[in-house]
Amino acid sequence: MAPPTSADPAARARGGLATLGPDAVALRAELETLFTSWAADCGAEARLYPPLTRVEDLHRIDYFQNFPQLAIAGSGLRPEALERQGKEPAVAAADLLDAEYAMPSAACYNVYFDLAGTEIAEPLKVTTVATCFRREDHYDGLRRLLGFSMREIVCVGDRESVLGHLDEFKTRMVTYFADLGLPIDVEAASDPFFDASGARALMSQLFPTKEEFVFGGSLAIASVNFHRNFFGERCDLRLPDGSPAFTGCVAFGIERWISALTTHFDMTPQELREHVGQR
Repeated sequence: MAPPTSADPAARARGGLATLGPDAVALRAELETLFTSWAADCGAEARLYPPLTRVEDLHRIDYFQNFPQLAIAGSGLRPEALERQGKEPAVAAADLLDAEYAMPSAACYNVYFDLAGTEIAEPLKVTTVATCFRREDHYDGLRRLLGFSMREIVCVGDRESVLGHLDEFKTRMVTYFADLGLPIDVEAASDPFFDASGARALMSQLFPTKEEFVFGGSLAIASVNFHRNFFGERCDLRLPDGSPAFTGCVAFGIERWISALTTHFDMTPQELREHVGQR
């Protein structure tokens, strides 16, 4: 059993599952206040979605082809298997019913599934927060978790509106990190939604669609993501002229923010909250 991480004194993480103590919970609340104020500034509507995602919805976006390593399915027990439980540390796959639901690995998917089949008359901005799950090959304190919190601010509309949304937040975050004194590098990243062998992948290499805000050379704590019209095509999100809508999102990994802030700043918990909240 791995020991709790020493880099995140306000929390304990073991096997990809974290427990936040009172100081980390208070810092999390301060961060959420910051993110939701940014969302309000751009006119984003606050919405909450179900904690599970339908497998049939995920098929619309080729989720299991693009993220096979991350997927975690949700299922119940077969009636005949009930008496066998309670002795082993894991439930055997043969004892489970077919899974019709999966745990989300990103907060924004439900935005597109919820809007499926609609016309986007005006650019729509939505903010939501979700507990997300990713099955990784290893876990590392609050830096890499099996279950974590993600806040997103999504824009659905025409290409120019979506790109403007992402540019605005990129500028905002660069300024915020500079004022805060947290060293962050902005790095281009690949988007798994683009088939590595396809034309979309070539376009992604020529015109990067994802940029990450990286602390300490390896910890991406936020990102801006331009999906072009991928979700518009797959979820039947239409502009008034009938063409597929464009989408983009700004994502914040809340536990990763807590890790970066508590690692970098030598402050008391109250000083750190005040430092974050003053921006």
